[in-house]
Amino acid sequence: MVDFLAENNLCGQAILRIVSCGNAIIAELLRLSEFIPGVFRLKDKADQQKYGDIIFDFSYFKGPEACEGKLEAKPELLDLDEEFRENNIEILTRFYLAFQSVHKYIVDLNRYLDDLNEGIYIQQTLETVLLNEDGKQLLCEALYLYGVMLLVIDQKIEGEVRERMLVSYYRYSAARSSADSNLDDICKLLRSTGYSSQPGAKRPPNYPESYFSRVPISETFISMVIGRLRSDDIYNQVSAYPLPEHRSTALATQAAMLYVILYFDPSILHTQQAKMREIVDKYFPDNWVISIYMGITVNLAEVWEPYKAAKTALNYTLDLSNVKEQASRYAAVTERVHTQVQQFLKEGCLREELVLDNIPKLLNCLRDCNVAIRWLMLHTADTACDPNNKRLRQIKDQILTDSKYNPRILFQLLLDTAQFEFILKEMFKHMLSEKQTKWENYKKEGSERMTELADVFSGVKPLTRVEKNENLQAWFREISKQIMSLNYDDSTAAGRKTVQLIQALEEVQEFHQLESNLQVCQFLADTRKFLHQMIRTINIKEEVLITMQIVGDLSYAWQLIDSFTSIMQESIRVSPSMVTKLRATFLKLASALDLPLLRINQANSPDLLSVSQYYSGELVSYVRKVLQIIPESMFTSLLKIIKLQTHDIIEVPTRLDKDKLRDYAQLGPRYEVAKLTHAISIFTEGILMMKTTLVGIIKVDPKQLLEDGIRKELVKRVALALHRGLIFNPRAKIQDWQSIYQSTHIPIPKFTPVDESVTFIGRLCREILRITDPKITCYIDQMNTWYDIKTHQEVTNSRLFSEIQDTLGTFGLNGLDRLLCFMIVKELQNFLSMFQKNILRDRTVQDTLKALMNAVSPLKGIIANSNKVYSAAIAKTQKIWTAYLDSIMKVGQMQILRRQITNELNYSCRFDSKHLAAALENLNKAILADIEAHYQNPSLPYPKEDNTLLYEITAYLEAAGIHNPLNKIYITTKRLPYFPTVNFLFLISQFPKLQYNRNLGVVCKRPADQIDWLPLVLGLLTLLKQFHSRYTEQFLALVGQFIRSTMEQCTSQKIPEMPADVVGALMFLEDYIRYTKLPRKVVEAHVPSFIFDEFRTVL
Repeated sequence: MVDFLAENNLCGQAILRIVSCGNAIIAELLRLSEFIPGVFRLKDKADQQKYGDIIFDFSYFKGPEACEGKLEAKPELLDLDEEFRENNIEILTRFYLAFQSVHKYIVDLNRYLDDLNEGIYIQQTLETVLLNEDGKQLLCEALYLYGVMLLVIDQKIEGEVRERMLVSYYRYSAARSSADSNLDDICKLLRSTGYSSQPGAKRPPNYPESYFSRVPISETFISMVIGRLRSDDIYNQVSAYPLPEHRSTALATQAAMLYVILYFDPSILHTQQAKMREIVDKYFPDNWVISIYMGITVNLAEVWEPYKAAKTALNYTLDLSNVKEQASRYAAVTERVHTQVQQFLKEGCLREELVLDNIPKLLNCLRDCNVAIRWLMLHTADTACDPNNKRLRQIKDQILTDSKYNPRILFQLLLDTAQFEFILKEMFKHMLSEKQTKWENYKKEGSERMTELADVFSGVKPLTRVEKNENLQAWFREISKQIMSLNYDDSTAAGRKTVQLIQALEEVQEFHQLESNLQVCQFLADTRKFLHQMIRTINIKEEVLITMQIVGDLSYAWQLIDSFTSIMQESIRVSPSMVTKLRATFLKLASALDLPLLRINQANSPDLLSVSQYYSGELVSYVRKVLQIIPESMFTSLLKIIKLQTHDIIEVPTRLDKDKLRDYAQLGPRYEVAKLTHAISIFTEGILMMKTTLVGIIKVDPKQLLEDGIRKELVKRVALALHRGLIFNPRAKIQDWQSIYQSTHIPIPKFTPVDESVTFIGRLCREILRITDPKITCYIDQMNTWYDIKTHQEVTNSRLFSEIQDTLGTFGLNGLDRLLCFMIVKELQNFLSMFQKNILRDRTVQDTLKALMNAVSPLKGIIANSNKVYSAAIAKTQKIWTAYLDSIMKVGQMQILRRQITNELNYSCRFDSKHLAAALENLNKAILADIEAHYQNPSLPYPKEDNTLLYEITAYLEAAGIHNPLNKIYITTKRLPYFPTVNFLFLISQFPKLQYNRNLGVVCKRPADQIDWLPLVLGLLTLLKQFHSRYTEQFLALVGQFIRSTMEQCTSQKIPEMPADVVGALMFLEDYIRYTKLPRKVVEAHVPSFIFDEFRTVL
């Protein structure tokens, strides 16, 4: 019959693919459970108030139109909904695909069972597949993995969160319109069960059996799988554990599978006492805390409480006398085997001869160690015992007392066992690789010795007092031939024959009185020794390594090991060389990866890499977490050294009196510094002793670990110092997993915010905005200085940014610039919302603007009685200008700060990196020239859409200060009616509050008006820059018309002075072309040049 897993066996390959997929799905679910966006939990009040109206559970499906109607009624909710969609659609899609794959998995399994029943696979039925060893394993695993998936989903992704995510995905994606979407089925399968993984939470009734029965599965299949698991040793594990007291450990994997699968047929748990009795006697006679998959543990005493038959069957196991007996037995075993292992680990004990002669003894010791560690680790774990359950607490206390449990002793046993296992494995691997070569060498040596003896008895070779003996000569030659004829490939026959040859050599020594000749005796003894070595060598079998791999499984501790982290770190702090022993423990833990990867590998699935990376990454993160104690301890010592050097050790002057030498020597503090420095070097040596290690598929380089650890600690301490230092007392959202700056190995730490800022940069930025607020300060551009509007005292100047550059460096200043950039974006978005609300939805304002547009048309003309027209329009729109002014001034203020930062960055770049500055400027000019050439002649090249050149060069240019913030497009905009007219009206409405000062330029008439000229100009300029240039053109035309019409009115009324409003308008135009770097003819198109030439002479 064809091998069940052969590539041409469709039946075997189909179920193998399903099981492989199951393991990959569980890895993806575990991976995603760490990235659940916090808002879906709606835990705190802030989230509930902000997102409560846009995040729905399955109640949404009862009336989607009503829910969507509520959203559409409030524009701000629609904006929030759209922002939320943009931020979360990527992760929601990933979650949905994982949920979909769970549903697809069970559909595929059911289809496979139907195909088996219908005879699609020739000569294969459910019964024949269950008779095959591989088939039996795969069918049991397929059902078990489905159960594990459901349990993992419920444990890691709460029911309410699942519902909210599925509804959000349904609303935001195209799935609702897709005909082949099976979203309904997925929602039915994954709707909330009411289960909560929080400690002390009540278990829902009929859980998890009602959850497991949501997708029907063939009852025959379930009962046959349970039958197989009850009766067979489907993985042949008992052969690796020959002792009867180890049987429950041998069958632990099978026990976990049976535990999960029993929920598919809860009647057994409820009523079938005989079956439950049989299951408990076979699998749980001495254990009740089990690991079901990659360290997920359950306590049967708790989970089987609602099931009558199961609870009754388990009563004997949980009887306090049995608990006491087991705990006492493992206490005795632990003590005995720990002494043995420590003996074996002594230097020079594990020699090759000793190992080969004592394989069974060593394996028994390993079995005892691993079984004891497993039992104690599982049954004393905090996660396995609900503190609110009195009976469980009583059982646990009994175990802790009778097993004399000490976590440090257990951890030490784990360390020693891992080291012992590691050494044995390495020795066996080495011996296996050299097995044939050594065997051939021993054979050759033995044969040559016999040939030499044959020559001795021929009488040709002179050897003291050995007479010629042709019989012995012929016999030794025959023995030599027999030794040479031994065949390495037929180990059984060779072993038997070698034993006979050893006996023959012993007999020849006795019967032919050869003892009298010491040299002949020596030759015979040597040959016997070589033959013994051949027997030993032929007994080195790979089965021993396989048994060690099975026995050494530590997958049950995948999560429990974390409870030993503090002990590990304390041990490393006391003795850094402990890292070498920990290396063996981490490698032992890495063997847990074999469990999920075996089937994926057999199926040649492309998921192998991603699943390996996930589990290996988790383990490497844990290794980093444990070893982080080394950089932490180093920095603690460094802090002590800094304290000693800055506060205790006095600097030695260049000249000092001889009698003061002793005072300056300060031997005590200097000895302390030397001691601490030595301690730091010992720590670094400790981590470097670990050697490069392959953990799963990730290579762990100790040098890299140390460097990352030091960087992590440095980031943490610098961030903490800045967090504490930059606290002031005035009276688009990026997810962590999307950020290019956030790292899992060297994370940027998060602190509890002390104000609305998340980090110190935000606080610094808000403090700068506070002290340069245009409502309380006046900015004089020629001086680059801010003055207090009331006291006229200097508040700050451009030196502030040099100080920040010196303190936070280029990256800090660039970060501040980027934050201001995002603040401008936010402010402009707020401005647009305000424009929509206050102007476009206000009937009165709309009518006023319409009337004004009719009055000023055509723009090239002059308005008769202009004063009256403008005053009327301003009076009717008065209420909207306060909010408008605030927005414009904020943007203008931030643009001034950005210009200052750009100036500082460019200045320092030219000084500190002149070659970089020159290269960037030239590259920028060259690219711009090429782009201009392309627009004049489209056949010339232009960077394609997928080319990141422009994006990357922009980041460099901004960091080097080679850009103009005023030319930047911050937001994308749509057409807005009356936009130029509104801005024009806003500008002329502010002129009465301003006046020209010969020394200071344009300033506000009264401090109470709270207007600063330059933020006003730059704010308007930035705002206009976001829209099409025709809006700017129209705006300038309106200002020009205002100047011409007002001047015309003054001339006709014979007023000799130029009106203040006209001066303000001309000053605005002058500053506008100055900051936009536009030619003067742009404004001369709207204002006659003689007025421009004259107005400066009039002032």
